[in-house]
Order: sequence, then C-alpha cells, then structure tokens
Amino acid sequence: MTDLIVCTALGIEARAVARGLRPVRERPRVRVVRVGMGPDRAARAAALLPPAGALAVTGFAGALDDGLRPGDVLVATEVRSGVHSGDRVWPCPSAPLLAGELARAGLRTVTGPLVTSPRVVAGRDRRALAAEGAVAVDMESAPLAAAARGRPFAAVRVIVDTPAAPLLSLATMGGAAAACRTLARIGPVLARWAAATGPRRVLLASPRSFCAGVERAVEIVERALVRYGPPVYVRKQIVHNAHVVRDLERRGAVFVDDLAEVPDLPGGAVTVFSAHGVSPAVREEAARRGLRVVDATCPLVAKVHAEARRFAARGDLVVLIGHAGHEEVEGVLGELPGAGVLAEDEAGVEALPASLAEGRGVACLTQTTLAADEAGEVAAAVRRRFPGAEGPRGDDICYATTNRQRAVRAVAAEAGLVLVVGSANSSNARRLTEVAARSGRDAAPLARLVDGPGDIALEWLRGARTVGLTASASTPASLVDAIVAALGGLGPLEVEERRVTEEDVEFTLPKEVRP
Repeated sequence: MTDLIVCTALGIEARAVARGLRPVRERPRVRVVRVGMGPDRAARAAALLPPAGALAVTGFAGALDDGLRPGDVLVATEVRSGVHSGDRVWPCPSAPLLAGELARAGLRTVTGPLVTSPRVVAGRDRRALAAEGAVAVDMESAPLAAAARGRPFAAVRVIVDTPAAPLLSLATMGGAAAACRTLARIGPVLARWAAATGPRRVLLASPRSFCAGVERAVEIVERALVRYGPPVYVRKQIVHNAHVVRDLERRGAVFVDDLAEVPDLPGGAVTVFSAHGVSPAVREEAARRGLRVVDATCPLVAKVHAEARRFAARGDLVVLIGHAGHEEVEGVLGELPGAGVLAEDEAGVEALPASLAEGRGVACLTQTTLAADEAGEVAAAVRRRFPGAEGPRGDDICYATTNRQRAVRAVAAEAGLVLVVGSANSSNARRLTEVAARSGRDAAPLARLVDGPGDIALEWLRGARTVGLTASASTPASLVDAIVAALGGLGPLEVEERRVTEEDVEFTLPKEVRP
C-alpha cells in the first residue's frame, strides 16, 4: 500500500511536487496524483484512488484574508465544503505539526480554515467567504477530505491570488513560477508528515501544568485588570510562559523589565510583582514612587525569602543553590547583602573560598524550581566544603516541581519520546526535560522541550509509538490538549494517564484583588 497520496488539480502543480520529492532519501512511498480542476473532477478522481496510509492535497489557492500575499503557505485547520449552515466540515488536527515543519523549512506559513468553492470567486463572493472566517479558497480539497475516511489528511495550499491581486492579474501570473518553487519545497515536508503517521500511545504525566502558585499569580493579574482596568503593569513575566504573557497582554497587561518603565500616574500605577519574587530594593523603589503594588510572589518563594532573612540576621553565610540570572535567585540574593553567595553546581561550591565561613555559621538554600536530585548533589558538596552547614530544608524545592519530576520519570520509563511543554525561559520546564532524558528504563528516551504543537519536529515522531507528555508548572493545560489533538491527526491514538499523586494546595489572594 502507498504510504502517502498527494493530490493536485493541475499538471504544473503535480510536476512541482514530484520534482521536490526526487532528491528525498529514505522517504515513504509517495504517489502524486493529478485529480483535475473543480470539485466534480476531484470527487470522481477520489473514488478511484488506490489504498494509502495518508492523503494530502496541495497546489494553488486564493487568499480571503487581506494579510496573506502570493507565495504564502496555508495549512488548513479544517476544510469546508461551503459557508452555509449544513455544509460539511472536515477537521485537520495535525495542521500545527505541518505548519511548524514548513516554517522551519523557511516558508511563510499560516493556519486556518480552507473553503472549497465550485467556481473561482472574486469581489463580493470573496468577501462573503472571508466573513465566515475562512482564510483561503480552492476548488478540490473538500471531496478529497471526504475520501480520506478517517485516514490522516492534510491540505496545504500556496497562495497565488489575493483580494488586492485577482487571479487573472499580471502580478498574479508573474508569481506562478515562485509558487511552483514553493510547492517543490512542500513535497519533502509532506513526506516527513506521512512518515510520522500511524497508531501511537500517549502517556500523560500527572500532575502536570499549572501549580497553585502559578494559578494564583495569573488570577491576580486577571483580577487586577477587572478591578482597576488596563493598563496593569507587571514587573517581569508574571510566570515564565510566552502563551500566558501574550494572553494577558491582549487583555491590557503591560510587562516591564524594570520599574523605571512604569509611568508616573495620578494615585500611582497599578503594578504587579511576578510569581518569582523581588528583592527588598525593588519594594523600596515601588514604595518611594507611590506605586499601587499587588504582590503575586508565590508563597513558597516567599518562604525562601523569609529563611534567607532569618539566616542573614543571625550572621550566617548563606549559600544559595540556583541559576545565575533567574529572577527568583536575584530576589533571594537581594535579601542577603554581604551575606549570600550563589552556587550553580558542585564545581561552583568547590571554588568558594573557605575564608568566607570564618567566624560564622553556614546555611544553604535552594531555588524552588530545581531538579531535586541535582540540587541534592550540590547541597552535599556544600556540606563537604563547609562541615556543619545547615539545610537546605526538604521543602525548599516546591511540591509542584517535585511532583512533576516524579511524574515525568514514570512516563519516561515507558516512552521512546518525551515531550515537555513549556517555554525555554522556564527553569522548571528545562529541569523536567533534563529529568526525562535521564529516566529511561533500558535506554534514555529522546526528551524535547516544546512551547506548543508547532515546535514538534516530525522526525521525532517517526517510529515513536509511545510518547510521554507533560507540562511545566507554568504551562496552561490547554497546550497539552492541543498537542494531544495534533498527534491524534496522525492516526489512532490511545491516551493513558500516569498519576503519581494528587495536588490539593490552594493559596489565598492578596487583599488588593480579593472579591
């Protein structure tokens, strides 16, 4: 059976796709079929297609969205047979995977609904289709989507005409050659998509996604926007996740790196401190300027701050285990002027002069988002370097970090690929990825940090029949759901959960935003 059938309407499209596939080595068995132009011809050709593991349609399309231009590539999230109520819709769940792969291939790529029309549309008809939310229009995809009958299906179209440049304009005709070159580059990506299709099992680590501290911090910003109205200024990212930050920005939050960026407003600008905490110097500056502060510091981070102040008050040298430049680390060190040093690893501990501890005790603290096993090794090095050193307490690393690391070990033991969903600047997301990479039962699994389904390379999925999936404590659960849906577009999917514990922690909101 053919692994993939790629359908095009025109011979020029078929030749371009086939040309791009020729140099691809170790590709699945791909057959390029010209089905003819229009839904009727496409339907007749679809009825005669041989069996195949996956089906794709590609070729030219017309843009409905004014933001598209000739040469752009649309990956359909769904194919519609029309815009009227009762018209059929075929979802294309793997669209984010394909779109991400095409973007990495250097193509300007967008996703959205594709509508199939029985005729070339222009003017008022084009505007009517756009009003229904469609991004582009073609004449063949709907009957081919119907012919897929549950098999993995994709529709990838290259824009040749736009509302500003109609189909028969000189500008559009001049772009046809460039569109063919783009089609040739799409061919290898479709081959990689087909190689990634097939049945698989997804193991969901649990707990995963938002912890109580992150939920509290995000809710604080949301409530501040409702109570005080935008803009609400947030010092640093409220949590380390790009999707959360973009969503709050759309609602009116303004993220700043320094309080100097917060304007002077009558009564003081509403300013939120992030979940990672701030140093006393930042609090003093906010008070001096009369800012209306709402503190979203995670209570577990606040506990480490309190411990730092207690150790410093009794004159100890405080060794903080953590990563240089992380906001939590900067905040805690701010509590320890002249009394704190940072140790990132065992080598860093060995480099600390013994004279630092002369005449005083030594205490050890840890950043809350570290991997427990690595932090334990560095803490042991601190005790070797400074015999009698106190701490760190077992609960310095937060419960959510520990639970998610335990859960990812449980799925990594059975998976060939582990996907950790989180942003690259998230410490707990990076630690989860590192823990997963060390946790295979017989061999270390391939562990990758991704910000969403578009970051998943199709090559990782080739042959990966069991995929572990988790998310950092700063990642919305919706992103995990999106990845599961995208993987489901590649073939039959069995989803199982591996739960290592239940979490029932809740934190109260600060008085400034309580109901």
